[in-house]
Amino acid sequence: MPSYPPAPDRRSLLKLLAAAPAASALGGLAATAPAHAVPAQTARASGAVASGAVASGIVKSLPSEWFTVRGTNAEARFDSFADTGLLTPADRFFVRNHTSTPVLDASDWRLTLWGDGLHGRSPVHFTYGQLRDLPSVTRTALIECAGNGRSLYTSQQGEPVTGTSWTLGAVGAARWRGVRLSDVLRRAGIAHDAVALQPRGLDDPYVSGGVDYGRVRRPLPVAKAFDDVILAYEMNGEPLPYDHGHPVRLVVPSWVGIASIKWLGDIEVSARPLTSPWSTDWYRLFGPAHPSGGSDPITVQTIKSAYELPFGATLEADRVHRLTGRAWSAHAPVRSVEVSTDGGTHWRRARLLDTPRRDGWVRWTVPWRPHRTGPVTLLSRTTDAAGNTQPERAVHNTQGYLFGAVVRHPVTVA
Repeated sequence: MPSYPPAPDRRSLLKLLAAAPAASALGGLAATAPAHAVPAQTARASGAVASGAVASGIVKSLPSEWFTVRGTNAEARFDSFADTGLLTPADRFFVRNHTSTPVLDASDWRLTLWGDGLHGRSPVHFTYGQLRDLPSVTRTALIECAGNGRSLYTSQQGEPVTGTSWTLGAVGAARWRGVRLSDVLRRAGIAHDAVALQPRGLDDPYVSGGVDYGRVRRPLPVAKAFDDVILAYEMNGEPLPYDHGHPVRLVVPSWVGIASIKWLGDIEVSARPLTSPWSTDWYRLFGPAHPSGGSDPITVQTIKSAYELPFGATLEADRVHRLTGRAWSAHAPVRSVEVSTDGGTHWRRARLLDTPRRDGWVRWTVPWRPHRTGPVTLLSRTTDAAGNTQPERAVHNTQGYLFGAVVRHPVTVA
């Protein structure tokens, strides 16, 4: 690795990095400018990307049969997964954006590692080509928003929450190819006393209520980074799409989606704990059931199951229906799925269609022949190999994270 001039102190470097817009160089630190960022709307208008997306700051098309647009986000319709395999196609993968999707050019992208957790404390840079030249790994893993299922706190449990009203479609599974973050950290010269990283994206700064919170960033323990985190540049065998982090993103298996920073631009490596608004103001648990100052920042996701069927669907009486769904747990592989077609009075095992694996989901199926007409509540519950089972109620928190209760799925038999 080539030598670099002495680094400025941490405070100066933070000011430089915070001041630089997503499309500019990181002050004078990078040998060349990072990837040029073009807002999604500008890119569409100039013909740089395909047209068809709604005006939500998202590049890809969002057909209503696949997505529900929620502000700057696009939730996948869970029933649209029914004709897909274990992997979620990129064009059906949910989008969680704080601002808008930047259109970045891999040819001038740079990743900068800096901080007092590096030997010599000098910034180190990697180009896209240099990352592609390192030994690669491929991992199949879910990415799930911490707020997936948030609306169910209110609609199912009668408890108010804030934030995007996701139902169950803020989740997807993909085969990610990239480089181990641990390999990059070793090449950058991580020091033995480093304890925390702070990856940051190249999307626009997030502004809310008149406050500029800067670009999205969140601390990551060094221990997790050396476990299973990768810098991904491919998704399902293709280069990352713009909306999913092109050219490079983090993939942090089993953790809440905010940890898997998209459009990665720099990583602070620190010998002391780090914080950001995404670990202090958000992505913690607040409410009567939690400490008065909030919980520690949330990390591991929860356990879920869902039917691949629209809420409120109408099913014909006196015929056999093949009910299908998916089940997953961030704690351990799925062990079993049980379903109830009478609101929870009776339960029976569903048949798993896939071999349960860590960080993934399984598809399941069960036949059902309803006889009585009228409204019916379908239920499904997952038990994982560690003994975790979905409860009847999720513990409430004011920001609606980690909903893991059994979902009450209404249908009508006619």
